Amino acid sequence: MSHRQILADWPTDERSARAVQDELRARVVLDEPGPPPGTGFVTGVDVAYDDARDLVVAAAVVLDAATLDVVEESTAVGRISFPYVPGLLAFREIPTVVSALEALDTGPGLVVCDGYGLAHPRRFGLASHLGVLTGLPPIGVAKNPFTFTHEEPDAPRGSTAPLLDGDEEVGRALRTRDGVKPVYVSVGHRTSLDTACAHTLSLTPNYRQPDTTRRADALCRRALAQAQTQTQEDATLA
Repeated sequence: MSHRQILADWPTDERSARAVQDELRARVVLDEPGPPPGTGFVTGVDVAYDDARDLVVAAAVVLDAATLDVVEESTAVGRISFPYVPGLLAFREIPTVVSALEALDTGPGLVVCDGYGLAHPRRFGLASHLGVLTGLPPIGVAKNPFTFTHEEPDAPRGSTAPLLDGDEEVGRALRTRDGVKPVYVSVGHRTSLDTACAHTLSLTPNYRQPDTTRRADALCRRALAQAQTQTQEDATLA
């Protein structure tokens, strides 16, 4: 689904957004393994905001999954399309993220979101929502566990513990550095949890967070600064 198609029916209030989540959640595909780690391309996406100027900037950074070298980068600038509501952040981010993905010449392969997929109170976080709308296989790798609980993983890199909502495993706490706070991995769409964790480990050879996330975060912050400067210049000339 293109950026234009997405915006055509984009909800503008909490009630309609929750209705969209309820409708699209049933389309999440959970029985595909996903792209093998270390092969093809893997793309990080991230978003930065300036609420005062009504600006949102998204970045997409494509890496070679084997070498983690940057293959391509893109950014997109938009207007904030939805108010801040916990649990509905995807509605603020997806239109501009899709624009950044559409600007790529390279097929993105697996997409890594700085957020959640199934590890979401309504089982439909950014990674799931993005996957259903685009058909891509995204995963969520978050810094914090949102509302869910977990036991502490063992200290060595690669150790995991289930991220639980009651008795249901909605993701995993994954240790990407020895003795360092874990990240929180969840399935988005068309990828298994085992594959999502394996990708996350392959993307974290030196740091706690995936290289995809780190690069996309840096790029969207630079792009936001440029957009803020341009907005200020335009206001001065007006």
